[in-house]
Amino acid sequence: MNTRILVSLALLVGIGAVLHAVIPGIFFGMKPDMMLTMMFLAILLFPDVKAVGLVGIVTGIISALTTNFPGGQIPNIVDKIITAFVVFVIALAVKKYSQTVVSAAVLTAIGTVVSGTVFLTAALLLVGLPGNATFSALFLAVVLPAAVINTIVMVIIYPIASSILKRMNITAHV
Repeated sequence: MNTRILVSLALLVGIGAVLHAVIPGIFFGMKPDMMLTMMFLAILLFPDVKAVGLVGIVTGIISALTTNFPGGQIPNIVDKIITAFVVFVIALAVKKYSQTVVSAAVLTAIGTVVSGTVFLTAALLLVGLPGNATFSALFLAVVLPAAVINTIVMVIIYPIASSILKRMNITAHV
């Protein structure tokens, strides 16, 4: 993995970290995870096992450091690593179509739902859900709206990021 790719991954994770930190929790400390959008963008632009592993681990750690969810540190790390590889496998399965805005949007929606499901399951098993919240209530109140928001954001930023990488001559779509 060359330095330009590492710097690009770092920038995407950094942007995601800022977005993750500034968006307030909306339901029992859970918030739409905009960091996922940046992680998915990194996976789509640099579909390499090492890059996916790195971005999944780093995104998980940063999400854990900035979470508002009570006891959400370990579930965040578990969630991001699993989600990164699930999205990577799906992207590889549809590689022929994965370089379009539509496929990026669909992968983002699916990835966000996978992430929310893994996070809530890990939180339920490891620390419990806060208050009287149920899995389905948190899923409906946070995960599904986050999937919609992340998908809209991906539709906007994917063409921009792809264009920038092409102009900078950074090897995208490895």
